Amino acid sequence: MSLNSKFKTIEEFKKSLDTYTLHVSVIGIGRIGLPTALSFADSGLHTIGIDINTNLVKMINSGDFPLKDEPGYDLIFNKVNNKQFSATVDIKSTLEQTDVILLSLPTPMDNANVPDYTALKSVAEQLHDLMKEGTLVIVESTVEPSFIETEFIPIVEGIDKKFAADKNFLIGVCPETANPGEILKDFKKLPRLVGATSDFTSDLIMELYKHVFPVDLIKMPNCKTANAVKLTTNVFRDINIAFINELSLLFEKLSIDTFTVLEAAKTKYNFQVHYPGAGVGGPCLPVNSYQMLNIAKKYSSDFKIVRTSREINEYMPDHVVDIIVKGLNSKNRPLSNSTVLILGISYKPNVKDIQLSPAEVIIKKLQSLKLNVKIYDPYYKSTTIFDVKTEDDLSKAVTDSDAIVIVTAHDEFKCLEPDFFVSKMKIPIVIDARGVIDIRAAKKAGIVFYGLGRGN
Repeated sequence: MSLNSKFKTIEEFKKSLDTYTLHVSVIGIGRIGLPTALSFADSGLHTIGIDINTNLVKMINSGDFPLKDEPGYDLIFNKVNNKQFSATVDIKSTLEQTDVILLSLPTPMDNANVPDYTALKSVAEQLHDLMKEGTLVIVESTVEPSFIETEFIPIVEGIDKKFAADKNFLIGVCPETANPGEILKDFKKLPRLVGATSDFTSDLIMELYKHVFPVDLIKMPNCKTANAVKLTTNVFRDINIAFINELSLLFEKLSIDTFTVLEAAKTKYNFQVHYPGAGVGGPCLPVNSYQMLNIAKKYSSDFKIVRTSREINEYMPDHVVDIIVKGLNSKNRPLSNSTVLILGISYKPNVKDIQLSPAEVIIKKLQSLKLNVKIYDPYYKSTTIFDVKTEDDLSKAVTDSDAIVIVTAHDEFKCLEPDFFVSKMKIPIVIDARGVIDIRAAKKAGIVFYGLGRGN
């Protein structure tokens, strides 16, 4: 391929990897971007993380690892920080020295549940102005199929056609697939998808990721197919969770314990088990479903199953509130004089992350009913979240509450025995939205117990 670059051939590129002369920049060093940058640095490559968050950059460069809930990466951070890796807000001077640019930027939803690609588009404009000719650009952010081809590349190329894909720069995708709280483990075992605008670019990316990650690399025909695979896997999960959530609503009316059903069902070899819960949050599943709906709308497809699944999963916080009210009413507790303690506000267990957390919806709805709301989460002590000052003492918080709601299944809550609530509360009302508490033990201990999907 005719390209003005320090690597015109696969052999030249591999040599730059073997001699550690390749310079990498990761734009966006958040939950996924920072571990990605650290992984590249740990492979011996000179890596710079770029972010607009000045406090984050200062924190990193001072030696303070920001992702305390991400096991294993603290050790890598201490090993490579201010050696093979550093952080900066200066995108201009950094890109002038960069051979490979990785984009790990957020793709949230706007208020109308339409994917917001503002960050990616803004960076695309800066790449047009700042990157050197011959740069390899890899988008790890999750985007809908065709976004790279129809929106991102034209912005980088610019109206003036300063750059042309496959001629003046190379572009491909490698969608991240790691789960927060398990990123190091996932980076070491989960296959990665690679797609690009040419076979040559795909081969370069394959060589790069082979150098950094000990995982299988799957070559896709193009960018949009790779992104389609990423969306398909997550939307599939969102749909299946919705099925289980709806099943739990039915089983409650039938006095059937959903968890008992699922434990037996998963003995069938091809049954992929999911469990009911207070809702589906985080930066992936809800967003990915709306990304799929957005691209479907552009091509006049209604995609009813995805839309309905979203409606079911978004209803679950409302259902949890209904159960809370039912529990308080069963003991003639007036709502306006009752205090509800929320246990867990992270969108998933053992992670400090509240993006699209169902806890926020539950809290706002409880407040609209004039209930007093308290929060205890081991990852958010003595701070203010969702306009509520969080508690730092679980025992005291339970004692002063009329009802307890387990929203997030943190490990700390899995260790709670029914006697703990009985010893602290006059009339213990416990609503378990995650299947943490043993239902038989709870009722035997005298707890007024309601479990989501537990048939009681």
